[in-house]
Amino acid sequence: MRFFQSIFFFLTLLSFAQEPDTYQIRTIAFYNLENLFDTKNDSLVYDDDRTPDGKDQWTPLRYTHKIEHMAKVLSEIGSKENKTAPDIIGVCEVENLGVLEDLVNHEFLSAFNYGIVHFDSPDERGIDVALLYKKDAFVPVNFNSHRLLLFKLDGKRDYTRDQLIVEGLLDNEQIYFMVNHWPSRSGGEARSRPFRVEASKLNKRIIDSVRRFNTHAKIISMGDFNDDPIDPSFKKVLKVEKNSKKLDSTSLYGPMEKLYRKGRGSLAYRDKWNLFDQFYMTSSLINNNPNKGYRYWKTGIFTPAYLLDPKGRYKGYPLRTYAGGSYIGGYSDHFPVYLHLIKKVNP
Repeated sequence: MRFFQSIFFFLTLLSFAQEPDTYQIRTIAFYNLENLFDTKNDSLVYDDDRTPDGKDQWTPLRYTHKIEHMAKVLSEIGSKENKTAPDIIGVCEVENLGVLEDLVNHEFLSAFNYGIVHFDSPDERGIDVALLYKKDAFVPVNFNSHRLLLFKLDGKRDYTRDQLIVEGLLDNEQIYFMVNHWPSRSGGEARSRPFRVEASKLNKRIIDSVRRFNTHAKIISMGDFNDDPIDPSFKKVLKVEKNSKKLDSTSLYGPMEKLYRKGRGSLAYRDKWNLFDQFYMTSSLINNNPNKGYRYWKTGIFTPAYLLDPKGRYKGYPLRTYAGGSYIGGYSDHFPVYLHLIKKVNP
């Protein structure tokens, strides 16, 4: 009898050993909302076009339609794997706190109880970056807006977006999120490149300042960088590595370069795809022990059929709000991007 009891005990242990691991998934998303302005004229910024009497005839009806579209997209990013809306969302091209409040309070998003971290930046058009977070998943404990000081050849200041960093607890684990919208390519890529190099240097200083106090800090930087993964800002300044097997404790890892080299992009211009919307992260999210907190799992570009222009010259491009100066009631000129973090949990 004792022999059979021993056999039963062994088989029970074996069955437990073969049970699949259980993981908690958290989704991080970024979306350029393409000029999410309210309808009011702000005398301090150049928002005249996005008013009812402006060039774009930006009426309350169009604004409401835009909010609904943005809320729908945000509610669905990454849901194929996670079955819910993203836990953390970085956004750019938002005019102020008011439009963000209208966004998170829309019926598509209100049930998720998003909090907002936002600062007004000195950008001449009045557009900012911000972080949205599910309050039941993430608790911000510290956040700062870092100013990017740029000067034109004539010595005059070129006002642009600040860089946002938010420190917080994701399911009680310390993690940092940075949100960016680097200077555009207005005037040409080569001519505007020094501005994005300066933006990357500021990103590096922010990361270095965090790592000075916590060498194993988990940091994710996201945004519309107006640069591809292979451009100097990423390869020469930040030294972002595409191969996760070549990382050391000081490395930064970029999962988007592999997508870019396969011809994937988040926006298109003159039949060329760019992947300006990106994530990169500290190696602590790649090399950490799988039994110790969150680590990187996978990334993607969110491209459901309704976000694609269905016909004409720009078929397959992001379906924009305006095209050729005419209102078409689309979504954004960028596709959203997302990544999943996973953490092993006890069954």
